[in-house]
Amino acid sequence: MCPRDQSEPHCHEESTVPKQLILVVEDEPAIREMLAIALEAADYRVITASDAQSAHGRIIDDKPDLVLLDWMMPGTTGLELLRRLRRNDITAKLPIVMLTAKTDEDATITGLDAGADDYIQKPFSPRELIARIKAVLRRLGREELVDPIKVDELDFDPVCHRVTIAGEAVTLGPTEYRLLQFFLTHQERVYSRDQILDYVWGGNAYLDERTVDVHIRRLRKAISNQGYERYIQTVRGAGYRFSKLTGE
Repeated sequence: MCPRDQSEPHCHEESTVPKQLILVVEDEPAIREMLAIALEAADYRVITASDAQSAHGRIIDDKPDLVLLDWMMPGTTGLELLRRLRRNDITAKLPIVMLTAKTDEDATITGLDAGADDYIQKPFSPRELIARIKAVLRRLGREELVDPIKVDELDFDPVCHRVTIAGEAVTLGPTEYRLLQFFLTHQERVYSRDQILDYVWGGNAYLDERTVDVHIRRLRKAISNQGYERYIQTVRGAGYRFSKLTGE
């Protein structure tokens, strides 16, 4: 059953909140494996990457709840990846904990100034690591989307996987559903077609930008009941935004 008021309709199937997903970015295989074992023992799901380039792809594709990021890696460093993630609206608030063998105060300040949410010096105990991760996730309120989103009479229920307008069910394909979820969780901001492609289709999906336009048209048609398609606004020369306000 959905965790809703008893007066509301139940989902057809029971749903559970998935375990939180952590990406471990570490070039040393032994350390990477040790971290994965410790995190899985603490009931997290774990994915890994050995360098910054593959890590960026996994962040876009898998959308982890937190990233454990090693500072010193061959090629692009963890610090450089951190700065890149903080410059992108979609990943700007992603919780990131830096791992490093550096012990001087200047290094700590540099990491935190670049946007790290916490900083752990090697060597560290698994218990300390888990405690710091829990503290960051708790502080930042990073949780799976489980609460329904309501915009006037449009209701988006991520647990029941149901969309309704004025109580009437809206039929959406999987891509249109993810697209609507993206817009509802990123309201009032303009996103380029490239950014929408990264978030909805994933960083490794090499698609033409016109793919976004096609699915935008399908989504608008699906939510056209009572004129809700007007909330998905085209911003000339920039992209799209979801807004209740009048467009350009």
